[in-house]
Amino acid sequence: MSDLTRLEDALQTVLAAVSVLGAEKVGLLDAPGRVLAEDIIAERDHPPWDNSAMDGFAVRHEDIARDPAQIVLTIIENVPAGTVPAKVVGKGEAVRIMTGAPIPAGADTVLKVEDTAQTPTSVTVFKNEPKGAYIRPQGGDVRKGDCIMPRGTIIRPAEAAMLAMLAKSFVFVSQRPRVAILSTGDELADLDERCGEEKIVNANSYGIAAAVQEAGGLPMLLGIARDNPEDLKAKISRGRHADVLVLSGGVSMGEYDFTKPVLQELGGEMHFWKLAIRPGQPVAFGTIGRTLAFGLPGNPVSSLVTFEQLVRPAILKLCGSQVLTRPVVRARFQETFSKRPDRRHFLRGILWMENGTLMVRTTGSQGSGILTSMVKANGLIDIPVEAETLKPGDVVNVQVLGGWC
Repeated sequence: MSDLTRLEDALQTVLAAVSVLGAEKVGLLDAPGRVLAEDIIAERDHPPWDNSAMDGFAVRHEDIARDPAQIVLTIIENVPAGTVPAKVVGKGEAVRIMTGAPIPAGADTVLKVEDTAQTPTSVTVFKNEPKGAYIRPQGGDVRKGDCIMPRGTIIRPAEAAMLAMLAKSFVFVSQRPRVAILSTGDELADLDERCGEEKIVNANSYGIAAAVQEAGGLPMLLGIARDNPEDLKAKISRGRHADVLVLSGGVSMGEYDFTKPVLQELGGEMHFWKLAIRPGQPVAFGTIGRTLAFGLPGNPVSSLVTFEQLVRPAILKLCGSQVLTRPVVRARFQETFSKRPDRRHFLRGILWMENGTLMVRTTGSQGSGILTSMVKANGLIDIPVEAETLKPGDVVNVQVLGGWC
């Protein structure tokens, strides 16, 4: 394994070459899925004042701190949500209040309407409540001056709602990296081409493009490069000004694998060429100027697996994300598996919960050309280099793919 690069070392090399892109200002409706490029600081408390958590009556606790059956309070005001109380609650008085309305001065407790009986001018209390009951305090959610969301936060629906609550109609987010995608091989035909029996449809470009979009990048399809250095060089040159260049195919040791010499001819500096993983040993990474250049295997499963391990973290870092890896869970393996202790294996797996325990099994045939193994998978079972055998019940790490449950 001396000529192979360990995956953890390869990832460290890749991430060391990545710098976060610049920021751009976008509207709130365009912000979901983007990564904040600024700290979000609250400009006021939220709630901005003490408010009622229930429909009911705002009262003084000292007026109800005795046998409730003997308590009758005078209603002095009605306060719906969106209005400001005009009166101060005094001894023996109450204010009819709706959820979200500000607590009137003098009151320190809210009684639920269902625990009372009322007339237009009075309310009878049937149930005592502790002091401060059903009051949402000013600043109970957000305090003025607090950093509510730091830069690097991915904007999900909850973050979008918070930004709206903070009146942030525009925010600064990291730019999305442009990712040029090129497939290589005389055997490939594109979707709209008529092709004979000797051709296969170019699936890799579209699978990689979808993976780029999921990671937050902007895919740019360069088409198919034929198995000659001139065409490969011309196609790669079209993608040299992208932030990332991803090639699939042409990185093995075959007679028609020209990726490495062409990248070097274009001024590329190659950092590693082969990985100690399976599937996906023939993987290249280098830089052409400021462009990150990845050469992925031509087999579709190998291409997607290596994208997950190396290209996706690079795109996430370019986007400014602080989380660069998939969630990893521990699950009980349900099969027997053996391998040589010289490669880290990524088996396509199916995760499920059984009696409170996560279980995982493979999707079936694990050949690097079996694309259905990825279609069925909701996780990648990560088998360490040194492991040789697994038996049913062994606990393994599983990288969770999107939408597994």
